[in-house]
Amino acid sequence: MTPTLVQHRPHASSTSPSPAETCARARDWAEIQERMLVPLYEAVYERLEVGSGTRLLGLDCGSGLALLIAAGRGARVTGVDTDRERLALARERMAPEAGAPARDVELTEGDAAAVADAERGPYNLITAFQPIGCAAGDSEGLGPAVAAAVELAERGSVVVLTGWGPPERCATSGVLRVAGRLTERLRTGGWRPALRDDLEDVAAQAGLKPDGSGRVACPFGYADMESAVRGLLSTGLYAAAVRATDQLQVEKEIREALHAHRRRDGTVWMPNVFRYLIARTR
Repeated sequence: MTPTLVQHRPHASSTSPSPAETCARARDWAEIQERMLVPLYEAVYERLEVGSGTRLLGLDCGSGLALLIAAGRGARVTGVDTDRERLALARERMAPEAGAPARDVELTEGDAAAVADAERGPYNLITAFQPIGCAAGDSEGLGPAVAAAVELAERGSVVVLTGWGPPERCATSGVLRVAGRLTERLRTGGWRPALRDDLEDVAAQAGLKPDGSGRVACPFGYADMESAVRGLLSTGLYAAAVRATDQLQVEKEIREALHAHRRRDGTVWMPNVFRYLIARTR
């Protein structure tokens, strides 16, 4: 499945986002950026034969697209996220009037501990679809988060970890380096290259046993330059860069980095490869 190119109107930005702008950023994620990872979701679900016997716990579920796809395959899904704005959009997607299988979907603000007493477990599939391996420190909290989620799973359950592929296989890496340059004086945040054993290291921290892996092409395609800028900013990977400089400076440098990926018709296209690791609880 190829990401759909969609047209969006640019919105104003500022150094310190207002609540309205924070909500708009979450909607940009849901409407522009999240769909870029659909090939990854579908490849994992196909390989694991996700269906009616699946009881899935999605960590950092965002605006819920991955959960919606799993529910469409018959899975019973639970999603947790600390991002209130993205979770609100997930609830919109899962509402009965939106045509979602609401009885098979549960969304909770927080982490795995927030659903520890729920009656939906034990789970037999845990997913962490927020890719690591492109921002400094982005894997530090994942190991403990996964370890906590594993306590809610059956023995031998599957845990899926995801990450960015090698920088030379990800055209977007060059654009993400902007964040690294702009945060140098803060010595925190910013881009860093994906490492070969990022996912294996997290699995080891969580006490998991690796049981296979794969790579999936996830090109980032945008209708125009403004949609590309908005989509990339919605990932949160430039938050530290905005703090180090200002919103307008970050947007300017993103546009400059994207210029090489702009096609004659004005669309922006960046081939990428993402990696997933399948691990099992002991």
